[in-house]
Amino acid sequence: MTRYAFRTPMLAVAAMLMGAAIVLRMLVPAAPMWAPALILLSAIAIGMVALTRYAASCENAPPALQRRYTREMLIGMGSYTVLLFVSLLWLRELEAPALRAVVALLPVAPIALVLRAMVRFIRGVDELQQRIELEAICIAAALVSFAYMTGGFLQAARVIDVPSSAAMLWVFPLVCGTYGVAKSVVARRYR
Repeated sequence: MTRYAFRTPMLAVAAMLMGAAIVLRMLVPAAPMWAPALILLSAIAIGMVALTRYAASCENAPPALQRRYTREMLIGMGSYTVLLFVSLLWLRELEAPALRAVVALLPVAPIALVLRAMVRFIRGVDELQQRIELEAICIAAALVSFAYMTGGFLQAARVIDVPSSAAMLWVFPLVCGTYGVAKSVVARRYR
């Protein structure tokens, strides 16, 4: 595999997310402004990582594992994007709380598939790569938890006012983005 084997799939995910942000804004104008902004920010972050040398941070994985991971991630993220739109469109027309809950949770299943792909990838790499992954996720979880707690204190003091739904939806993308940055820093230590 080439040094930048993950560049194309990462750029595909970035393009898919960018398209999702645009379509969301056009199809669901009533959606909160932060929703397409969050998706667009994720697309930009993934695209930036894909265009840097850090796209090769998984190059130590066996080619079959890399292909499986890429396939599972693309399927999961593609399904997430589709189900997010479906759910947002249906939620505009549904009134029953139980049905609204089911429809609102539709995008959660593909995210579970993405998490499963990540765990399978980590289990398939060697011990050094597992250590890098573990350190990176620990750093990401700690930093995002610290930021979330800090925001909670500022919210409680009425210094800031962030809608709870927006704050909750930002946690996972922030952990993923922080994990990517932490992984590049941690991996550099072991080179």
